[in-house]
Amino acid sequence: MSSTIGGDVVNDAIASRIPVDAQPLGRASLTIHNPGEHDHESVNKEANIDVEAIGERSASVIERETYPEPTEEETRTLRKVADTIPATAYTLCFVELAERASYYGVKTVFSNFMQFPLPKGGNGAGAPARGTQGTAGALGKGLQFSNAFTLLFAFLSYIVPIGGAWLADVKMGRFKAIFLGVVICGVSHIIIICGAIPSVLQAGNGIAPFMISLFLLAIGAGIFKPNVAPMILDQYKHQKAYVRALPSGERVVVDPETTVQRTMLLFYGFINIGAFFMIATTYCEKYVGFWLAYLLPGIVFFLLPVLLWYLRNKLVQYPPDGTALAKVWKIITVAFKYNKGVFWKGSFWDAAKPSVLAARGVSQFNHKAISWTDKDVDDVRRTMMACAVFLYFPIYVMNDGGTGSVSTSQGSTLTTNGAPNDLLHNFNPLTIIVTVPILSYVVYPTLAKWNLSPGRITRITIGFGLATLSGVVGAIIQYKIYQTSPCGYYATGCKVGTGVSPISVWVQIPINILGALSECFCNVTAYELAYARSPEGMKSLVISLFLASSALSYAMGEILSPAIKDPYLIWIWAGPAIALAVQTVIFWFRYKKFNKDEFMTYEEPKAASGGSSLVAESQEVKATAKTE
Repeated sequence: MSSTIGGDVVNDAIASRIPVDAQPLGRASLTIHNPGEHDHESVNKEANIDVEAIGERSASVIERETYPEPTEEETRTLRKVADTIPATAYTLCFVELAERASYYGVKTVFSNFMQFPLPKGGNGAGAPARGTQGTAGALGKGLQFSNAFTLLFAFLSYIVPIGGAWLADVKMGRFKAIFLGVVICGVSHIIIICGAIPSVLQAGNGIAPFMISLFLLAIGAGIFKPNVAPMILDQYKHQKAYVRALPSGERVVVDPETTVQRTMLLFYGFINIGAFFMIATTYCEKYVGFWLAYLLPGIVFFLLPVLLWYLRNKLVQYPPDGTALAKVWKIITVAFKYNKGVFWKGSFWDAAKPSVLAARGVSQFNHKAISWTDKDVDDVRRTMMACAVFLYFPIYVMNDGGTGSVSTSQGSTLTTNGAPNDLLHNFNPLTIIVTVPILSYVVYPTLAKWNLSPGRITRITIGFGLATLSGVVGAIIQYKIYQTSPCGYYATGCKVGTGVSPISVWVQIPINILGALSECFCNVTAYELAYARSPEGMKSLVISLFLASSALSYAMGEILSPAIKDPYLIWIWAGPAIALAVQTVIFWFRYKKFNKDEFMTYEEPKAASGGSSLVAESQEVKATAKTE
């Protein structure tokens, strides 16, 4: 996650111009659009724009396409740099920041709120007595209950995005889906604040409003989350490499992959600037109570409607398009049919290509002419490859900070000396905030100068390795706790002596730092793959499938919930670490060949008859800013 990141790429310096009647090249596209004789009419309808808007977009396309494409030699020898990030992308990052600040602000105190009772001698709002080693609490439901519902909340937050993405891609469009998620989350914040009022907690009535708000927040966040990243990347409209000269005279390739990578690092940086708000809520629960810990995120959250209102007419917006998803399902169905379900064959997807089907004498699907192309099938192949990579993430997520609330619970068995037991989680976003600009402006550009840029699979593999180390550190700390706790291997909730190990809670810092570094390599790269390898009408949906990999991890954690207790906590850390170490080796050798394959595919538009540029610009029109 990044602090404010300014564009370090200078303005374009290309003097040459192509004739205005030259046909523009298409936008970087993975769409499965099939131009036909009615495109002139359908494009107008699909993009919901008028003739004047088409003219404006045409001028923009011609302006951008004056930039020359790099030759093979230039691609191989020239340094690759990022393009300028649009201002609207930055503003959308602030939208993400506000939502994540509110989400993580309340989520980080969920575990204590559920696990521990109102502290004896505390202020009745959940805060323990000053000067003690006590932990904030409210409901007193225990570790297993807390862990189960923490995991359930996380699972819903990452599985609901599939439905939220479908709404955006097929029915509502991304902006409206984002706004719907904001409304639902807003209701959740109001309920959770009311449920944490001291009189409600003291009367034992806190669980019902908490549970209602927990589920509403998961649903709202799930609708919001998968649509922000693709909308940010949609603002970058010229997604094709071109050559330009810097003021120094150096000729460089302005590279879409480098631009998308920097944009997603920026996006991830803003997520963690928001997540750093956790430090405020952890101190609020410790010294004031849960009502304030929930109120502050709510105040930040209600900045969102203002930001969205400001952006409503300024964004590049894609209209919903259900045809893309329909065509993908047809391609998958045909591929399975003609391979008899043997999906692991190397030529599995070739069977669905119209050229191959024509050789078989097949020209129809469900009594209708086949509507997709060979390139559409290749696009689906690329999308499925990205989804296969995402299947390696569930075990990784279990090692990123531990399973469920086990890290927070571990902190409660260490000596805190007044620090909240869940304070150390804040080193995750802090590390990312520091690391993102270093990677974006120092490490990656330096490696690019020496032609040593790590490929996508290399970056993910590095992240997996760092997360493995995080799990190992957690296991070692848990072992030392059992060795030094007054209650030995039953350290959680210990009442003997001080009730905690003499080891300082600050030893957990490496767990959070290593996990944070791994996210900069794994999660950022996964967002890049999800966007670049998905069809135009399915970008939110494919990103939601990446998010669903986290849901699978939380589901696995739910299965482990009965074992997440003393004296087994060493293996709750060590088991996933061992599994991830083995998986990392398998992943590298299986996917390293995809390090250097094409980042985005491009489809050259067909020329329109009669001199009209509408068909030729069909892909560009779909990306035109649509005001709502």
